[in-house]
Amino acid sequence: MADVLEEDPFVSHRGLLFTVAYEMLGSAADAEDVLQESWLRWAGADRARVRDPRAYLVRIVTRQALNRLRTLSRSREDYVGEWLPEPLLTSPDVAEDVELADSVSIAMLTVLETLAPTERAVFVLREVFDVPYGEIAEAVGRSPAAVRQIARRAREHVAARRPRVRVSPSEQRTVVERFLAALRTGQVQELMEVMAPDVVLVTDGGGLANAALAPVHGAELVASLLAQQDRTVSPVWLNGAPAGRIEAGGRLAAVSVEVADGRVTRIHAVAAPRKLTRLDEPAELTR
Repeated sequence: MADVLEEDPFVSHRGLLFTVAYEMLGSAADAEDVLQESWLRWAGADRARVRDPRAYLVRIVTRQALNRLRTLSRSREDYVGEWLPEPLLTSPDVAEDVELADSVSIAMLTVLETLAPTERAVFVLREVFDVPYGEIAEAVGRSPAAVRQIARRAREHVAARRPRVRVSPSEQRTVVERFLAALRTGQVQELMEVMAPDVVLVTDGGGLANAALAPVHGAELVASLLAQQDRTVSPVWLNGAPAGRIEAGGRLAAVSVEVADGRVTRIHAVAAPRKLTRLDEPAELTR
């Protein structure tokens, strides 16, 4: 029985399918639900008529994720405060695939959240997984010509909103290490030295943890909010990048940052308890 399961295409492609769903939804919990729904449809499929199981499974997952994304788009309008993607613990190996690491970064997932559901699906399938336009058209229920136009609009949208400056992995690690060291001391001056003057702090408490309801701007104000004693700050890899795990007073938070010119320019801090359940076991993210 185990051998049969190992040979099942759904099992062998599960990492890919989870990554597709997660990039479309920004939520591991919702991605897992989509995989469950997709498995049921795969279990009832006529396998003899499936020529390319991988492409077939990606189409199923895309359709289910689109349905879920349209529902989530409505519910997120009523979200308390800022909404950030659910951070995932990853192994350093994910960072070796630069394109994958960039596509699953908190920064990119936050940008993808500003796309319409179909635009997001088309962008993810085309730009991240290099799915042919014809297959994308089948998955989203549009013509190939329409999909090409959607892909172009989505690329322009993302390009206008993603970080302008790309930094090397070594610079990213160095700045993150300095930032985490400053968080450990909890000193305002040390925090300000590692942050850009116009740094932005975005916090997500999900209405259940202390968090600013809107982005906070400026190094002095951000540093005063982050300055705190008696907490544990640990380095972790989140979404393919070096990041931090903070524990204080029985509460947990995951912090990732964007970097430019040797300083932190944007901080994403997730404290919503429901989004912090996957920080103990690395997620399987593959292309």
